[in-house]
Formats: sequence, structure tokens, C-alpha cells
Amino acid sequence: MTDPVAAAKQALAEYYAAAAADYDALHIDPRDEHAKALGWLAAMIGQYAFTSVLDVGSGTGRALFYLKDRPGLELKGVEPSQALREIAYAKGLAETQLVAGDALALEFVDNSIDVVCAFGILHHIEDHRRAVAEMCRVARRAVFISDANNFGQGSFKSRAMKQILNALGLWRICDYIRTGFRGYHFSEGDGVYYSYSIHDDVLSLRSKFPDVYYMSTRPSGPDLYRAAQTLAVFATREDKHG
Repeated sequence: MTDPVAAAKQALAEYYAAAAADYDALHIDPRDEHAKALGWLAAMIGQYAFTSVLDVGSGTGRALFYLKDRPGLELKGVEPSQALREIAYAKGLAETQLVAGDALALEFVDNSIDVVCAFGILHHIEDHRRAVAEMCRVARRAVFISDANNFGQGSFKSRAMKQILNALGLWRICDYIRTGFRGYHFSEGDGVYYSYSIHDDVLSLRSKFPDVYYMSTRPSGPDLYRAAQTLAVFATREDKHG
């Protein structure tokens, strides 16, 4: 029997290899949700005086290029796709700056990077909780994530149904059935992806970084669980004085 997780990883690797040449044109827009999240991260880097950043799932280096001109900031990236890394190298990133790696087993020591970030990768990872746990392990001062909130996507009726099923603890099994018992979805625009909400990982973030800030990165209502399609989350531990 085929392992669905292994099959999903293989399909995603093949998707990125085939799409690498057009990746930036297909996936990067200076006005998209991750652009807004990058602007927020850059502001937090300045406000908290972070001196090192690790970008997990760097792709062709978008976040690294966005932050590269900030003085005194050490930048590292991890990307499993060789095809995407080669594009990043051709654009000017050093091979020592963007390395091969797995979000589920980051080759960095504990508490070694000020802020560890990820932009749009967790919905591609079946074991996203393990990936977030790895980010928290490596992060010394903060974790920053920009990704999807499946419970805020779709029509009002669709959102309400997903939210009810989730409240009853039935959403995962319903989604598993909906995918034909594979557990994952596939689209030409995004490759392999899972039904993912950033809210699912907040408890993991709070275990090390209890102070969590949220921002909707697309127009939404005030309820970021029920109405926000995409979110950015900044988790840190604030120094308390007095």
C-alpha cells in the first residue's frame, strides 16, 4: 500500500521541479498576503533588535532578498527543493546562505536564531505541528508565520460548516474523506496542500512564546478565526518589568 505522506512529498517535489522556472511569476506578487506579512516582520526585526533570521521553506529566496539590505542582520534559509534553490542561487544568494534541509528536522542547535519564520509552507506539510515545534526549538526570541486559515475561506455557508465540524472534532475525518482518503489536495497553482489553519498551531507556539500577535493579511472581518482567509502570527516572550 502506498504511503500517502510519502506520495504527497514526492508529488510536491515533482511539482516544484517542474514549476521552478516560473515559480516567481506564479507565486510572488508584491501586493499579496506574504508581502504584507514581510513588511510586518521587517518592522518587528527593527523594534525587537533581532540580529539573526532563519527562513524555513525559502523557495527562491523571497524573504531573504526582502531583508538582505538590513544592516547587522544575519540571514539563513532552508529549502528542500534543489530546483528552487538553484533559482535562488542564480538570483544572487550564496549556497552557504540558503541550504538544503527539512522543516521537520532543522539542522540548527536549540535557541540559536533570534527569529525563525515561515511564509506559506505549513499548509504543504502533513505534520505541521512537528514543523512548528522545530521552529520553536531553534528560535531564541520569536517565531513568525504567514499562512492560511482554512476556517476563514470559502462562502459564509462553507465557513460555517467547517467551523461547526471543527468544534465537534469532526473536521479532520471529513476532510480525509473529502480527499478520497489521501488526506491532501492538489492544484495546478499550489501543488500538494493540506487543509490548514494557522490557529491549529497557536498552542504549540505559546508553549515557548506565550505572547502572540495576529494580523489578517487579506481584507477580513474582525473575527480572525471565522473570517480571515490568511493570517500572520508573531509569537514572542515579552520582557515584563514591574
